[in-house]
Amino acid sequence: MFWLTRRHWLALTAWIIRLYVRIFRVDLTEAAEPNPGAYPSFNAFFTRRLRADARPLPSLPDAIACPVDGRVSQAGRIHHGKLIQAKGQHYSLEGLLGGDPSLAASFQNGLFATLYLSPRDYHRIHMPIAGRLRQTILVPGRLFSVNPTTVAGVPDLFARNERAICLFDTNAGPMAVILVGAIFVGSIETVWSGRLTPPRTQAIHVDDAGDGGASLSRGDELGRFNMGSTVILLFPAHSAHWEPHLQPGTAVHCGQQIGQLDHD
Repeated sequence: MFWLTRRHWLALTAWIIRLYVRIFRVDLTEAAEPNPGAYPSFNAFFTRRLRADARPLPSLPDAIACPVDGRVSQAGRIHHGKLIQAKGQHYSLEGLLGGDPSLAASFQNGLFATLYLSPRDYHRIHMPIAGRLRQTILVPGRLFSVNPTTVAGVPDLFARNERAICLFDTNAGPMAVILVGAIFVGSIETVWSGRLTPPRTQAIHVDDAGDGGASLSRGDELGRFNMGSTVILLFPAHSAHWEPHLQPGTAVHCGQQIGQLDHD
């Protein structure tokens, strides 16, 4: 899939993109380049930019902006080191974070939101709030599909799939933006490291940003999926709260207010 989506087949590529747009009802009027024939490869179309005015940010300075276009899979509080995967299913915070107990401790009793990106969605990921990159952790794993049916049927899916954990220092404390790989996700990229996968790794790889970590404002692009997947947000306890509308199944758009930071 990685190879196929990057081929330059000119007229064939344009035909495939037009077919995809029709099948998945993709709204190209929001794209910076609305002409399907202008994309040199399917991956260029899939990771297309939007118009600058397509996703305005919240007006409130303490608002948490949704990092992606997609749908809420689950959202809520982390209880006893567990996150909700689907109705009746939970998985481990420590497992999600690559088995690091000290990192998991920083998010105990905090907030999580799991956001699913479907094939029709915009596939770039943006910052929910301003932050400075502290660490990127690449955790090897499977590439199970992350559609709702599979999420409901595969135990511990998000702690088993390949994922890139992006840790930021923010005014609310640590924040994790976790990019979860899935079937057909041939590559996960960040703006500071470029392509993280492939190649696939056999061991957890930790990249400490040090004092030179990327400093990103709310709404800045932080990465992208090459084919669809899921983003999981983590905030520490007593740092923020989600908006009441952030319920499973709710459609969300990048830049939309999904929560607000709390202040003592």
